[in-house]
Amino acid sequence: MPSGVDLDDTASDLAALTVIIPIVDPDDDRIEVFRDVRDRDLAGSRQGFIAEGEVVLNVLARNRRHRVHSILISEKRLDRLSSVISQLGDDVTVYSAAQGVMDAIAGFPIHRGILAYGQRRASDSPAGLLAGSEAAAIVLMLYGLANHDNMGGVFRNAAAFGVSAILLDSTCCDPLYRKSIRVSVGAALCVPFARLGAGQDALALLGAHGFKALALSPSGRTRLDALKRLDRTAVLLGAEGPGLPESVLSRAETIAIPMSGAFDSLNVATTSGIVLHHLACAGRGYFPSSGGEGDV
Repeated sequence: MPSGVDLDDTASDLAALTVIIPIVDPDDDRIEVFRDVRDRDLAGSRQGFIAEGEVVLNVLARNRRHRVHSILISEKRLDRLSSVISQLGDDVTVYSAAQGVMDAIAGFPIHRGILAYGQRRASDSPAGLLAGSEAAAIVLMLYGLANHDNMGGVFRNAAAFGVSAILLDSTCCDPLYRKSIRVSVGAALCVPFARLGAGQDALALLGAHGFKALALSPSGRTRLDALKRLDRTAVLLGAEGPGLPESVLSRAETIAIPMSGAFDSLNVATTSGIVLHHLACAGRGYFPSSGGEGDV
């Protein structure tokens, strides 16, 4: 841990003495990665990401899929977060600042009082993720999801219902964008994902690894409530509005969620939750996990 100021023992319950580096100047070069985070997509420029909030920080501490490089915490939250700080390891730099200084660094009020900068692991390959999935696995294949809220919601549902992996087409937004991570409550940091190259045939790839493709569509031929759980199932979801391309729908089994009234479609994240719950439980009475509120 870098040299700095030892946190007062009387103000913290840290399991072991942790060095906290105080930041008093918003222009301090040491916290440059946290500056103006609203306007920067660090994942695209530095192979890094920004995560925020206590729940997400706890996920980062428990799950080491990606490396935590440094964190910036509001002074008033140090006591509350002492136990999670102690789990991060000696290679994680911990900065602390008064709330006003932290807001000035980030460029907007950080009400959660916690920012973490992480470095993403080397990219997985789509074929590698599929090959490594269990014999009875559910994966998601996403087409054209450009909304970070929807992406985060899909990842949260995927974690809740035991999805093995998520594949993205070349037009999907980055799951490790700050807002996606926040909406997913950290699930985007845990669920393995890989991006296909432009023009890569996802259905051929899924078929080669034994996955049955189920494409969600309001005009689907099979009702979801009539669908039985299959081993190695791939759920295909498209963006709201355009949905899945016809070239995909024509090559997959199409699934519809019955609805009442004039409505014939749902938010894509909501759709993913309904479908994944059905598949996780169909014929098995099985939930992949159970945990407390906020668990991922």
